[in-house]
Amino acid sequence: MHFELTEEQTLLRRTVRDFAEAELKPRARRVDEHAEFNAAAVKKMGPLGLLGLSVPEEYGGAGVDAISAAIAIEEIGRGCGSTGLAIAAHNGLACAPLVLFGNDEQKKEWLTPMASGSGRLGALALTEPGAGSDLAGGVRTAARRDGDEWVINGSKMWCTNAGIADVIVTLCRTDPAGGGHSLSLIVVPTGAPGLHIGPPEKKMGVKGSPTHAVTYENVRVPAACLLGVEGRGLQQTLEVLDGGRIGIGALAVGLAQAAHEEAMKYAKERHTFGQPIAQHQAIQWMIADAATRIDAARLMVYRAAWLKQGGRPYTTEAAMAKLFATEVAEKVCFDAIQIHGGYGYSAEFPVERIYRDQRLMTIGEGTSEIQRLVIARNVLA
Repeated sequence: MHFELTEEQTLLRRTVRDFAEAELKPRARRVDEHAEFNAAAVKKMGPLGLLGLSVPEEYGGAGVDAISAAIAIEEIGRGCGSTGLAIAAHNGLACAPLVLFGNDEQKKEWLTPMASGSGRLGALALTEPGAGSDLAGGVRTAARRDGDEWVINGSKMWCTNAGIADVIVTLCRTDPAGGGHSLSLIVVPTGAPGLHIGPPEKKMGVKGSPTHAVTYENVRVPAACLLGVEGRGLQQTLEVLDGGRIGIGALAVGLAQAAHEEAMKYAKERHTFGQPIAQHQAIQWMIADAATRIDAARLMVYRAAWLKQGGRPYTTEAAMAKLFATEVAEKVCFDAIQIHGGYGYSAEFPVERIYRDQRLMTIGEGTSEIQRLVIARNVLA
């Protein structure tokens, strides 16, 4: 077994960290307080390949391996959770289905602009008012064929990036009879008549990552907007979510790392009873536990990414990595606030924001409870 990063992966980490330190971290507080998407920084990510991490170079992307993609998302999340979520969703949920299931014409039309740094991202619309994890039975957004077009009606919610996206990959029911082969993924340009994107949701954290309700009222798109084979939408979505969970796990590691670094910095500066609180055993134990948990979470994320890159089954490992990393982030950020004491509860210190940002990670792209169901079903099979 080999646990060292390659020279290219090490360089990528350094490059993305330097970018995050310069462009993301200094604006993270403003992004949070004003619920402001950091569009200027995101536009600069295009030339760095961060908007097309897994997009092949022939379509304008970076074409990096899965571990490198996880490293990049971790470092972006370390700098700003809001921006990290937007970029993770863009790469893992919007670009991924086009890479996996799109034909050459679809990739040229949509992937190339999405990876270029035009400032516009992509989105994936799955969740509905009555359908969260129950995609197979709960999706009501319907698409019917009318000649050379699809006509879409329905509504989605919690759609990350919808308001800043050029296209929304939408899970639709194309066969009203139902069943496991009744859903399809259809690419919907955000300028399509009848598509209505609601105002950004007011959220507890990751406020600079816009999340919207989306309504489809007789939205017409060409038949060529169908991704892959009609009726394979559920299976396609589950494959996309497997990869997306690696991204959320990496983002959670980045948030935990950021909180941990802030806690250590504060513990060295804050004095009580005549010495830095870093010298107190209670504080040392929290710091030691955090360092250990982060390291373990990072290794689990990398293992899932390694399996993905090798073309091997990784559904269970991705669920494990997402489950463990997001719950580690909760604990590490909780303890970071404890180490700060009363100051940790103040918005003047970054750990307050980081704690709110990480809270979504055990919910989005499958709750911890869903991850446990996925894991249990696979290990018991």
